[in-house]
Amino acid sequence: MKQFFKFMFASMFGVIIGAFLLIFILVGIIGAFAGGKSDKEVGLKENSVLELDINYVIPERSLNNLFEGLNIGGFGEAKAMGLQEILSNIKKAASNEMVKGIYLKAEVSPNSYATLEEIRNELINFKKSGKFIIAYGEYMDEHAYYVASVSDKVFLNPSGEILLNGFSQQVMYLKGMFQKIGVEPELIRHGKYKSAGEPLIADKMSNENRQQIEAYMGNLYQHFISGIAKSRRLKAEEMLAIVDELKIRQAEDAVALKVIDGLKYKDEVDAFIRKRLGIEEKEKIAFVNMGKMKNVKGNTSISDNKIAVVYCVGDIMSGEGDDETMGSDRIAETIKKVREDDSYKALVLRINSPGGSALASDVMWREISLCKKKKPVIVSMGAVAASGGYYIAAPADVIVAQPNTITGSIGVFGLMINAKELLNNKLGIKVETVKFGEFSDLGSPDRPLNEAERKVIQSAIDRVYTDFVKRVSEGRKMTAAQVDSIAQGRVWSGIEAKQVGLVDEFGGLDKAIEIAVKKAKLSEHRVVNLPDLKDPFEEIFKSMSGEASAYFMKQELGSNYQQYLDAKKALQYQGIQVRMPFTVDVE
Repeated sequence: MKQFFKFMFASMFGVIIGAFLLIFILVGIIGAFAGGKSDKEVGLKENSVLELDINYVIPERSLNNLFEGLNIGGFGEAKAMGLQEILSNIKKAASNEMVKGIYLKAEVSPNSYATLEEIRNELINFKKSGKFIIAYGEYMDEHAYYVASVSDKVFLNPSGEILLNGFSQQVMYLKGMFQKIGVEPELIRHGKYKSAGEPLIADKMSNENRQQIEAYMGNLYQHFISGIAKSRRLKAEEMLAIVDELKIRQAEDAVALKVIDGLKYKDEVDAFIRKRLGIEEKEKIAFVNMGKMKNVKGNTSISDNKIAVVYCVGDIMSGEGDDETMGSDRIAETIKKVREDDSYKALVLRINSPGGSALASDVMWREISLCKKKKPVIVSMGAVAASGGYYIAAPADVIVAQPNTITGSIGVFGLMINAKELLNNKLGIKVETVKFGEFSDLGSPDRPLNEAERKVIQSAIDRVYTDFVKRVSEGRKMTAAQVDSIAQGRVWSGIEAKQVGLVDEFGGLDKAIEIAVKKAKLSEHRVVNLPDLKDPFEEIFKSMSGEASAYFMKQELGSNYQQYLDAKKALQYQGIQVRMPFTVDVE
């Protein structure tokens, strides 16, 4: 009888779980059909206002997300509207006579300044159309305000807050924790600034690491201050004092210091917008969201001359990868198709990556180099194009970045784990090895590296570093000595990178495409985004399980979630790495 109930309850549990998953799949199918319907061209009402929301993590391009807009146990919370679609929508709004302005929702924006720079610049271009931009928020952080500052009017809730307190970056050092659990990470590297594993083996920041952080953050900070000062018609020193001295401590201070234009509730902002539109007090404002604007007809070309924009996003790894990681097989195959297809007249690489596997980087570098022999190759750097991200950028004819792009990090490291103390003394595990060949158990976690093994690994890393420097020197037409002097794993801001010759021009993806068109000598063209996005149904179960675990981890760890991800990622490194020394999160 016990067995009967055991199997009965197990079956019931299976049915419940199956039904739960089926519901999600059906919702996805319905969403897919709804999405397909929304792909039809739509029209706009007169006096429309485009809503721009920057209060979520904006991907490089819109991803296929069956659960977009749903909030069921954490699934589908992420909004899928990508950066390039946002920029395209702003352009369409500028030229569409039905759209009279933009309403910017400016709250807390968890995006890099380079990403926000592209949106900010597009809004500045939008203003040339003579249309208005109104920004409003209840709690506005520096990231959101950086974009909002270009608006005609910036309003804050009377009980709201605006936080302008400067930039800071924290690096969490884990040596003490590893000592307590009996694990000793062994780091082998080339480049005095290559601090990718430093938080694992040290308990404080090295002088070289502090030097590079202070240098590039100083550039970002200065660019931030001067940009806002120009938009708000303030002197740079005035804006610097406002931030450095934390002069805004309550909402009224922001008005007095001319950082914002007034304190209003949402209904008062709506009334202000109605007045700008010249419509009646009770008339409903025709707000247009980004999803609808995406399906509004724009200036599209049907030219046979194609410009390929290949998105190189996320950690670099061997294999297929996905839409949020850079798998060398997938990217290399995509570039090969572009190279062999004569209808593609130029290749633009949109790179937003902190690097990763040295081998995978070289696989993609090879295809990019071959493509360059047949057609122009232009690089557009996003928030980060460092280490392996710069490795694949090096062959390009022209490299375009934002002033606040993080790049460089031309260095190499390898990470091994010695868990002898943990295994022997903490867990009571003893490992016995029988081997043939002096190096047959190289990398075994039950013991430290010996001197001979360390020399073998160091030699391999030095070779990769030499190859890295050679790739950059050939691509940038510099001597190896010149590259080595600015390499050593050092991280640069876009401003610094342009000064030392690692970047050619400032701008976003549009600038890179413009250069590609000019290099290819085209009078007309159309852009094709590659690689093709993954079918959402193929990723559905993987996505659900991944998002579920991430959701619960975020709930448990809160603000420490990013540190957990960094430590987890570091311990999963395989092979020799050309990777950013740390996650750059300027607050």
